[in-house]
Amino acid sequence: MTLPKLTRLELQIMDALWTRGASSIREIQEAFPERVRPAYTTVQTTVYRMERKKVLRRVRKISNAHIFEAVISRHAAQGRLIDELLSLFGGRTQPVMAHLVESGRLTLEDVKEAEKSLRRLSREGKSK
Repeated sequence: MTLPKLTRLELQIMDALWTRGASSIREIQEAFPERVRPAYTTVQTTVYRMERKKVLRRVRKISNAHIFEAVISRHAAQGRLIDELLSLFGGRTQPVMAHLVESGRLTLEDVKEAEKSLRRLSREGKSK
């Protein structure tokens, strides 16, 4: 299944669900910092759109409140975003890596973890 593209607000809603677990629309809305909290109806409309996209689902109803949970994992959503970013560079990772190094955001520990992952994938025959 191809993951649908998620907007910034949709990603913030997903983050609330990944962090808090199954939640009502009110609980999702209250997960936003007060100074940037969207209106309840904005969250409600977005949640219903996300339900149609099949990235979250209703799991139960308590009184009048529907409870929603994430269908896709944080890891899957992050992978989709990274793939989108790399597509801007023609699929090349080097410009992104160079920027991370130059900005000081890529640490030696990050490189060691990446090397371990590459070795593991190579042993499993999955590296490209």
